[in-house]
Amino acid sequence: MAFLTLTNVNKIFGSTVAVEDFNLDVEKGEFISFLGPSGCGKTTTLRMIAGFEQASSGEITINNADITHVPPNKRNIGMVFQSYALFPNMTVADNIGFGMKVSGKPATEIKPRVAEMLKLINMDDYGPRYPHQLSGGQQQRVALARALAIRPQVLLLDEPLSALDAKIRVQLRTEIRLIQQKMGITTIYVTHDQEEAMSLSDRVVVMREGQIEQIGAPFEIYNFPKTQFVASFVGTLNMINATVADAAAGKLEVDRQVFRAPAPITQASNGGRVLVGLRPEIITLEPGDGEKNHFRATVVLIAFLGSVVRIQVRVGENLIFFDTLNDPHMALPKVGDEIKIYFSPESILVLGAK
Repeated sequence: MAFLTLTNVNKIFGSTVAVEDFNLDVEKGEFISFLGPSGCGKTTTLRMIAGFEQASSGEITINNADITHVPPNKRNIGMVFQSYALFPNMTVADNIGFGMKVSGKPATEIKPRVAEMLKLINMDDYGPRYPHQLSGGQQQRVALARALAIRPQVLLLDEPLSALDAKIRVQLRTEIRLIQQKMGITTIYVTHDQEEAMSLSDRVVVMREGQIEQIGAPFEIYNFPKTQFVASFVGTLNMINATVADAAAGKLEVDRQVFRAPAPITQASNGGRVLVGLRPEIITLEPGDGEKNHFRATVVLIAFLGSVVRIQVRVGENLIFFDTLNDPHMALPKVGDEIKIYFSPESILVLGAK
């Protein structure tokens, strides 16, 4: 039995459907990310779990208890906000212990728990300080410690790293995952950053316009997207317009060049047009081992990006880019050169009819 369940949950604001027919089962200790563009309903769904928004219909349960209409302060849920939401007039220690204090816990219980949380976030000596004396990353660590101090059933995080610079974000997301695994707490994490979602999560819920597009492990979401939106939103993807040459044999054609998909084409019949996805990291300049497709292509752009070199080529009406490691001894093609690029049939994603 799932620990956290959302069943047929809907949220309507006036005439606007913010979340529609949302169904999700979360296991105890699982780390789930809600991933999607702004306005897709991910934060609204999180707020319904927290109790800050009431579901228009549907049911939310935690550990078999229906909490759909339970007030937020009765749900035993920890919440970390994008803006930290620390009390500026309280010390770090008092901020961490605030939830326990308002719930009536005695000082003899609060003090050791605060010390435990400070140790957990590697800020043992910061208890007497105030929020304005901390960096953004330190403030977010304190906000996380405050949410965990009350021993919540579920931890909710609403884009907690979006206000931080890139280097701190990478460091903190690693810390968040390690702390979550150490405590074994069921966690829902909202983000529009696909790298965050993919690196942190046991499973990712990809959302669009209030609906779930796909639920799956990061590997599954990236390599086997079920919709065109998921394929284009998660990771980078070359979108290629192709013609079906032989549907039964899985053969496609671009600029009079035939290549194979991993399976028969079901989205269109012979002569029909389909949209094909091809991940840039799959493409190489050498054929390598195994069966490979190839395109004859014209180089139109070469960009140096530090550790990699990005090469963009034209194949008929399609512009395709791929990355190769920056090897100073490698002979790179030049703009205008005619080259061959290689990719396996298994790397082809047939996304739908045009």
